[in-house]
Amino acid sequence: MYSVLMNAVLSSSPDYGLLFESLSWPSDSWPRTERVEALTAFIEGLGPLLSDSDTTPLSATDRKSITDKIDSVVWTRCLPLLSRISRESGDDVRCRESTAAVCRLLSVCVPLCDDEAVPGRLAQSVLPSLHLSEEEEVCGPGRLGVDVASEVMAALLPSLTGDEQLTLATLSCALSCIKTLPDDALVSKITVRLILTLLNCCHGARLTSVLKLILDDQCSWHSAERTAVVTERALLCLTALSDHLLAPHRPNSSSGEPDPRLTLQFWRLVQDGLTHRDSLSRKRALYLLKKCVALSEEEGVDCPLSPSREDEILFRWAPDSSKLLREFWEDYALVMETLEENQVHVVRPVLNRIDTLILTTANDSQAACGGLFHPSWLLCVYQRMFHSENKSLMREGVCHLLELRVLQQPDFALAFSQFLVGPFMDVLSETSLFHRSVGQNVGDCPELGAKLEVFLASFFSSLPSEHRGRILLQMIQQLCSKHWCAVPLLFLSQALSKLPPSPLLGVDGLAALREVLRSTMMTHQVLLRGAAQCFLLNSALRLTDVSAVTLDDVFSFLMDFRSDESLCRGTQIWNQTCAWLSENEGSFKPRVMVGDCPDVATKTETVRDYVRSEMLTYLRVPASTGHTETLPDPREADKLARAILLCVDMEGNQLEVETGKTLESLLSPLLETLSKVSTNIYLPLRKSDKSLQLILRLLQLARIPNTEEPVDSVMAFMEKLVFKVVDPMEDFILRRMCGELQELCDVERAELYLCVLKQLVVMYSSTPQHHSRTQQTYLPKLIQYSLKVLQEPSQQIQSVANQVARAVAMASLATVCSFVEQEVIDMRSETICALKSLNDYFYNPVSSASQDQSPLGNFNKRLQKPQNEDGSSDVGVQGPLLQEWGRIAASFMRDQWICLSVLIKAVGIPQSVEEIPRVSETLTAALSCSVEALALLPSDLVLPALTFMETVLPQLILYNEPICVEAVSLSWELVQGLSTNAHDFWLALKGFISMAFHRKLLETTDAQAPTLLVTLKQIATELMELSQSKSGVFGVLLQHCCQTWLPAERGSGDEADAMFSSVFQYVDIVAKACVYGPVFRRDQRLIQDVQTYVEQLGEECAANVAVTSDDRDDQLPRTCVLAFLNRLDPSNLQHERLMEELVMDLVKRDNDISKSKVRYYTNSLQHRVKNRVWQTLLLLLPKLREEFVATLLMRVYEAGYCSNQASVKYLIEWMMILVLIRYPQHMDSFWDCFNMDHEKTKTSVCTFLSVLVHFSVILPNLKDQAAQLRKALDIILQWCFNHNFSVRLYALLALKRVWSLAEVWPQDGAEGLRGLSTVIKACLNQAEAMQSTGNANKNWIRIQEHFFFGAFQPIRDYSVETLFYTFPSLSELADDEWIPPWKFEKLLCFSESPSFPLRNSAPDLSQLQPGDWIQQDKNEQHKEDRWAEVQKKITPWRLGIQEQEPELQLVPQQRAARLGKAHGALLVVASLIDKPTNLGGLCRTCEIFGASALVLDSLRHVTDKHFQSLSVSSELWLPLLEVKPIELTDFLLLKKSEGYCIVGVEQTANSESLQEYQFPEKTLLLLGWPVLLDQSVYFEFELLLDLSHPCKNKSLFPYSCENAMSEKVYLPIYSNCWTCVWRSRSRA
Repeated sequence: MYSVLMNAVLSSSPDYGLLFESLSWPSDSWPRTERVEALTAFIEGLGPLLSDSDTTPLSATDRKSITDKIDSVVWTRCLPLLSRISRESGDDVRCRESTAAVCRLLSVCVPLCDDEAVPGRLAQSVLPSLHLSEEEEVCGPGRLGVDVASEVMAALLPSLTGDEQLTLATLSCALSCIKTLPDDALVSKITVRLILTLLNCCHGARLTSVLKLILDDQCSWHSAERTAVVTERALLCLTALSDHLLAPHRPNSSSGEPDPRLTLQFWRLVQDGLTHRDSLSRKRALYLLKKCVALSEEEGVDCPLSPSREDEILFRWAPDSSKLLREFWEDYALVMETLEENQVHVVRPVLNRIDTLILTTANDSQAACGGLFHPSWLLCVYQRMFHSENKSLMREGVCHLLELRVLQQPDFALAFSQFLVGPFMDVLSETSLFHRSVGQNVGDCPELGAKLEVFLASFFSSLPSEHRGRILLQMIQQLCSKHWCAVPLLFLSQALSKLPPSPLLGVDGLAALREVLRSTMMTHQVLLRGAAQCFLLNSALRLTDVSAVTLDDVFSFLMDFRSDESLCRGTQIWNQTCAWLSENEGSFKPRVMVGDCPDVATKTETVRDYVRSEMLTYLRVPASTGHTETLPDPREADKLARAILLCVDMEGNQLEVETGKTLESLLSPLLETLSKVSTNIYLPLRKSDKSLQLILRLLQLARIPNTEEPVDSVMAFMEKLVFKVVDPMEDFILRRMCGELQELCDVERAELYLCVLKQLVVMYSSTPQHHSRTQQTYLPKLIQYSLKVLQEPSQQIQSVANQVARAVAMASLATVCSFVEQEVIDMRSETICALKSLNDYFYNPVSSASQDQSPLGNFNKRLQKPQNEDGSSDVGVQGPLLQEWGRIAASFMRDQWICLSVLIKAVGIPQSVEEIPRVSETLTAALSCSVEALALLPSDLVLPALTFMETVLPQLILYNEPICVEAVSLSWELVQGLSTNAHDFWLALKGFISMAFHRKLLETTDAQAPTLLVTLKQIATELMELSQSKSGVFGVLLQHCCQTWLPAERGSGDEADAMFSSVFQYVDIVAKACVYGPVFRRDQRLIQDVQTYVEQLGEECAANVAVTSDDRDDQLPRTCVLAFLNRLDPSNLQHERLMEELVMDLVKRDNDISKSKVRYYTNSLQHRVKNRVWQTLLLLLPKLREEFVATLLMRVYEAGYCSNQASVKYLIEWMMILVLIRYPQHMDSFWDCFNMDHEKTKTSVCTFLSVLVHFSVILPNLKDQAAQLRKALDIILQWCFNHNFSVRLYALLALKRVWSLAEVWPQDGAEGLRGLSTVIKACLNQAEAMQSTGNANKNWIRIQEHFFFGAFQPIRDYSVETLFYTFPSLSELADDEWIPPWKFEKLLCFSESPSFPLRNSAPDLSQLQPGDWIQQDKNEQHKEDRWAEVQKKITPWRLGIQEQEPELQLVPQQRAARLGKAHGALLVVASLIDKPTNLGGLCRTCEIFGASALVLDSLRHVTDKHFQSLSVSSELWLPLLEVKPIELTDFLLLKKSEGYCIVGVEQTANSESLQEYQFPEKTLLLLGWPVLLDQSVYFEFELLLDLSHPCKNKSLFPYSCENAMSEKVYLPIYSNCWTCVWRSRSRA
């Protein structure tokens, strides 16, 4: 239409110039798109007129004028407009439309210009715009945006095909844009609009050269920069050009055509794309792969034609193996496409295809003409699984690789090695992979950890021996290259420790392991870090090539294993290290010392020779310069001390070597130096310091932790040797501490001296001679000097020497006070007298000038920063050390509070303030100072202040409650702030709890200190809340309180009663402890599981010996409070009162849960709390008064009526049994429970019937046993005829057990039972017969074999083990609810009683496996448990009749035959009927006439009262399926494929008569409104039955079924007919 209209305009208006003017626009304006399109149409219409045809009416002048105007349009209209569009690109739609219109105008104008150079000039002006960087702005009329420039060049390219140079320049710009542009959308546009257009314009040889240039450029770019961005861009480009690059080769084409399949870098690009993080890039790579495979199959030639054996070939095609190759790549594509799904159940079916791929590749590698499949393609599959967003799929990929047997082949193992070192190690760092698998218990090694051990051992055994060391080194170096969490590192270290012994690691390997110890593990949990250290050390011992490392390398390596976490004396790893050194002694690489001759280097060196040489080197120091030097590096002493002890223990294991002589010969240079340390004034200070450092580390490392014998032979010999030099050492330390330490570096030196002094004083406290000298002379001198320094008046300008002396003095006093706390000081010694002077110093009132501030002048004394005489800081004098002055000042104040906390206990308040008013005033001031110290001290140094508060608070609570509350509150805020600092939190928490919950504070009543009581309760609640995220917090409080209320050594009298009485104010806390159990996140639970696993390794893992274990088990609060309750004495009135209050509180909690949540899931928080409640009640039951039990029993009955999970139900039943055994007079109230409203007891009556199963243990205690037996039988018989299958099953079991008692009853007492004998035996025989086959038989067998009705004996099995471990495990509670007996055993406060033993006397219960008669078979359940974390879509009607509900499993086909009913194959589908009454009647009719199943749109109809009123419980006997209307079409198609004849009921012209049709046996009858059905399914109907009948609402549908009487019965379509049919059938 445009052309016709434009021709009309041109023919009617010969003035073309006027048309140009009217259609053009000003150069600085932005015209509408319609105007540009109109000008385009006009110029396009001029095209035929400007041709050289003779028929053209234009003169040369007119033609020239028109072409000039067209040229003007290009340069003065199009380019300025395009430049403006580039600058004002805000309105995207308008910009796109205008750009397209202008480019269309250019494409029309350029061919009509007279100057053939116009396209080239225009292109040259536009091409620079394609080089705009991200930061450059589009400015000036000549610069265009990249997107606009690309559109312009696309429009110009058809006119540029003749200019090869300009074409290549355009291509170069486009390829450059692909590499540099920041926006992926622009890159895509450049590729499609420029490069594709360029290729479409090229032909022949030029096309080939352009394609080759593009392919080489992209492959070389990817080769140079193999990054994710480069892979993504290159794949985008090659995918867009795939139709050109991967086109079928023409028969006569030249061999120079580019073929990506022959380029190695192209396949590397594809493989990188297959594992790319971006899903679109993965799809592009897979597309290229599939296109290559399709092309290769289509061409049918070898690819490559002549492969070189030297070059790596990733893709090959051989026509003779076409079928094998096609199947392989089809499976490969299927796997990669399926892995794009995140649902495991979708991916799982294709895992067998991965096995097929691996097997094919393995077979190919072993074939004579192999090489068709490169193993790297398999790595892409695994790497794709490792990158999955679904953790379960990631775990599945890891497990699949760990079970890969093909890696046992050396070639495959080597091919996979770099993948294992790289991506596999990366995915192993994912912590979530190491969760316990289904079926594993707490403390088991995770499945992945166990598989990893086997895999690494097999992998390294399969590797060629020359590559093993290199691969292992790379794997260890990977542990340093990124952050590894504690759990993955632990299990990888464990796997490395299980590798077969082999010389694989040299000096580089030990250095890599040291780096792991130093950097990677620094922030890990202490126990897990220690365990990982043990495993890594074990790995080093097994894998180190001793001929490649020197002894110095070994001991330098051992220096990084901490003695308080792993490598300590007496542990298994220490002994292994000694044995390893002994075994390899003489095999280590000799050291080359400075100045040694070449011959000396070849001489072997023993461990003793090494230690002697190192000792001499260590003690060899340069001459003193006269200036005070910093303290030597303590790591040198640590290295040498460990080497000495290892040497001594190593030789001590040899029978012919005496430990004492070895130790004396090694330490002789050290002891000689120490003997002269106080007398030789020319001894360099550095040598003295190094000697003290070494003896300190020797004494610290020589002790064996957690051993019953405090001193072993090595330690005993060492103490004897050190005793010879103890006097010179103490004299030296005293001299140095009394005035010689005056520089900043001396503060650290003083710490060394005091540490040595602590070791000496404690070590020789049992030596009377030395101990007396120390207490009477040495320590008093130190106290007096230090006190003198502190009492000196403060100078106006604080010098470094003055302040250092004060810091050293306070540290000395704190050390002496710690001796008093450790009880190594005699309270009658001179040291105590000197400490009293120190006490007077602290409590000395200040001068009157500052008396308004505080009555205590020497509390919280601060150490001012040293200054020069001009008042400036003395940083320049002392250097960087002064920058740490804050730490020194904080330690100074901390040391004050160490002294005060000890003195307040040992000495008390000075006599000068002993009057009562002065005492309270002084204590108040002291407490205020301690509160102030909490704000001044760093959080890791506040423990002494809390210890001081612990002593002062009880003395002040009755006199000054507000300040006590303030102290407690501020202390708690400080502890809360430390909750993220694991190093300091636990010590501060214990100190705070000891202070805030002190015995005296707990004893205070509401009348004495109401605010404090409220504060403590609030803190206890907050502690419990904190324990939800930080395991172990609440346990610290419970341990302290239980020990305070009821000490292990029970006292007597008023004091003990007063202490216990405080518990009544905290009954709520005790009750919460009984049901305590936090629900942790999966990551928190994983850490706890792994810690439990490490703990269960025992002494095999040295970390369990070395690490001081604080019991932070989340079950500790419960075990602690249960042990406390178990120790209560029922004869004590206070204990009795506590138990009764606690029981009522727990019963109320259970009742509240039952009311608030009628239904709760297994292992939910509600389930766990209820289970804990009844466990506690069972524990307390024997201790309760009879009168109280009578009140409690009604609550127990009420709980039995509620809907409970199985574990809770068993405990309630056990409770009833024990109550009736102990108090048989309550039997009548139990019988009354069966008279409750039947609706209420519809299913809960099973609880009471379960009690009767154990009637044999109740009956002996009852009066009139025969009458009770008759009563039991009467009640049970009534429930044997209940319509509910479960109730009948319980009743039959109870009947069987109770009747077994009646059968052995004496004849004289069984008169009333003989009449029932025949009836009961008939019932039992019939029950056995009816349960003989099918699912009912399975359930009958299961319920009889169930632990509660089989092996369990209520009296014999009443124990801690049964109640807290066996019952939860057999009831399928989560394993974190199981409390093993050993957790109670390790509690010092637990006391076992004969009535409630710790363990079972018989092993019957503990040998059983979990199982419940109502649950599915385990082999079926485990299929889905593996994927429990994945949401799996199911189609209910595909489950089968017997799989939807447990109740429906009780409907076997034999039931109809046993009851004399016909059973046919008729399947009635009523999914299109939604009226409950119709469905209820239809259900009853189908059940009567033996239909195989009834299909409903929802099984919820079964619970409808209208449905039940007409179904009359028939739904319990008829299989019901759920098929929603939307799923009905698929269901009908499925049934037709199974051989069913689908019959519909509808009045149509072709339908058959309802009365005349003879039905096949397998008939599916569809009822309802067929118009609701998908029209496409109508052709599936075998026939439609005519519904036109005289009595339409009562029309019958004759369905022949052969029953016992071979009669024809009538099945009504509408439910209101079933009663008539039933009556007629009954009459028949």
